[in-house]
Formats: sequence, C-alpha cells, structure tokens
Amino acid sequence: MTGLAPGEGASFVCSWSGGKDSCLALYRAMQAGREPLFLLSMLRDDGERSRSHGLPPDLLQAQALSLGIPLVTRTASWSDYEAVFIAALQELKAMGVETGVFGDIDIDDHRLWEEKVCAAAGIDACLPLWKVSRLELLDEFLALGFEATVVVTNAEKLGKGYLGRTLDRELVCEFERLGIDPSGEEGEYHTVVTNGPIFADPVCLQARGRMLHDGCWFLDVGVKRRT
Repeated sequence: MTGLAPGEGASFVCSWSGGKDSCLALYRAMQAGREPLFLLSMLRDDGERSRSHGLPPDLLQAQALSLGIPLVTRTASWSDYEAVFIAALQELKAMGVETGVFGDIDIDDHRLWEEKVCAAAGIDACLPLWKVSRLELLDEFLALGFEATVVVTNAEKLGKGYLGRTLDRELVCEFERLGIDPSGEEGEYHTVVTNGPIFADPVCLQARGRMLHDGCWFLDVGVKRRT
C-alpha cells in the first residue's frame, strides 16, 4: 500500500535517512495514528557514515533521542544492501513491526524496491508522501516548522557553496531560479533535519569541513555538544 489507511499496520519502522522526506513521512504516519517502533538507518560498510546523506551514527542517534524512537543501524556495501535490509526488517517484524514507512514521492523504481523488500520480510510497505506534489510537500515541511540543513549537493548541479545552507523559502526560490528541482528528489541535494514539531529538543550541528565523493559534495558534520 502507498497511502495511510487508518487502522492498518499500526506499528511501523521508518526507513530513516535523517533528511526531510523520511522525516515528513514519519510525521505523517504518526499523525495518522500509527506507532513508530524503530528508525532504521543504513550505513556504509565501514560503519562511519550513512548511505546517501553521509551522516555519522552519533548524529543519527541524536535525532532518534530527540524523537524518542529507538534507532537501528546496519552496515552494508551496495552489493549486499538489499539482503542486509531485508534481514533487518525480518528482525524488526519479530519485535512487533507490521509496516515499513518510506519517504519516497514519485519514483516508481524506489516504490517497487520498497514493496519488494517489505514483502520479503512479511510486512507491508507504506509511502505517506506518494504522488503528492513535490512542492506541496516542501511547503508542508516548512509550514510545520521543521528545520533542515543542506549536507550533500550534486557537484555538477549545485556545488559545495550550498553546503550548510538552511532549507527555507528563500533557498527554494533560489533552486527554482537555477532550474533545480527544489525538493531534491532526483539527488540534487540532501538535508539533515535538526528540529520540528516531533523533536523534543533541537539537534545542534557542528560543521567540520567539506568532502568530494562520487560526484557529490558532503558536509562533514557532527553533533555540537551543549555546554
């Protein structure tokens, strides 16, 4: 299933990138009355950073603590990613998970993969953002008061100058002027969410530098400890 049918699959695990789309999917699932049991984040095979967004585990853990939802991480290479992901879902099903929640919007290949891995694990797949206008979702995210920072950019489309920028309406307009999809659904950029209506406390970021990897610029970012 792609929507949020009331009363179906009430307990769920959210596939958690740490970014805006997985966060909004989590929020929508919670608002529909579902119970988040876990966040599941996939790390690179060295275990030092997450896939796609390049976030360190301590930052993902800081988000999870503020959200009040246990974080589960798994390490995988691209070659065994699917098998590791399915195994994680199977373990979480044994702990009460009925549904996997994902933040994809309109890319069919992503939806088909998510439905496949959930079926293999014996749970349902739920995509709360599916086929909603990209701009509508972005407006909803900002209107709700979520706060996010750009941590990855496509080197050809945006470059490193956008790393560390706050995702706000001004930046959305700037992306549109550049001809960039402001939602970043095609990988133009990725974010990390630091605050919002389901966060108990803001997650404070500490930028430590910039890195170029596989055609993308990454902000080396960690958790800034409160003094």
